[in-house]
Amino acid sequence: MLTIDSLTAGYDGGTVLHGLDVEIPLGAVHAVVGHNGAGKTTLIHTVAGLVAASSGRVVVDGGDVTRLPAHRRARAGVGLVPQGRRVFPNLTVQEHLTLAFGRGGRRRDRAAEWTPESVKALLPRLAERAGHRGRQLSGGEQQMLAIARALLGQPRLLLLDEPTEGLAPLLVQDIASLIKRLPERGLTVLLAAPQPTFAASVADRVTILVAGRAAEEFSAETLREKPELAALAMGHAGAGHEIGAGEAAAR
Repeated sequence: MLTIDSLTAGYDGGTVLHGLDVEIPLGAVHAVVGHNGAGKTTLIHTVAGLVAASSGRVVVDGGDVTRLPAHRRARAGVGLVPQGRRVFPNLTVQEHLTLAFGRGGRRRDRAAEWTPESVKALLPRLAERAGHRGRQLSGGEQQMLAIARALLGQPRLLLLDEPTEGLAPLLVQDIASLIKRLPERGLTVLLAAPQPTFAASVADRVTILVAGRAAEEFSAETLREKPELAALAMGHAGAGHEIGAGEAAAR
């Protein structure tokens, strides 16, 4: 579903991502993990079209979208849940959903896969809070609303930028449960997360970013069994060869 090939990108002449390669099959959840400044958000924004690639390619479902603007990538099936949620404080939950559906729900010739009713069925808390305004929602409810709003754009590839930021542990569990259910609905997910433990709990594979480079890629099963490998990769970008050999042995 997503191929990131030798991707280089950055801001104002500075390079953040350095020749990054990531491959995500259809229906998979792939997490990128790293310290602040490692390039996680830059990667998400480059795939979404908010940051221009300096070189390399972004291919979604076989189509090269590297030079397409963000709105055309959205039409091609790329949905973004930004860091910080960014809900409208004065709009109700229902108004958020109606607005998002009006913009994205009729992009395809066939009937929309996601409707306000179906996202409320997936996220019943939103149905309970349908009349509440954005500013009246808890952080977890705002995150659920941000995800619901993205789903109403009818994406095939969903980008999640640190969706558990600032949430209490119980709410983190709720978001984790939701992410794990998304592939059942035909979605492929690229997730940026600061903590490898959370990433390994929801993803199929995890890429460790260090200074904009892929230090190592692990199966989530390997990280659950040997969490120290992620800490080693995050602390030592040059340790990739030894870590890779360790994962191969673990398989």
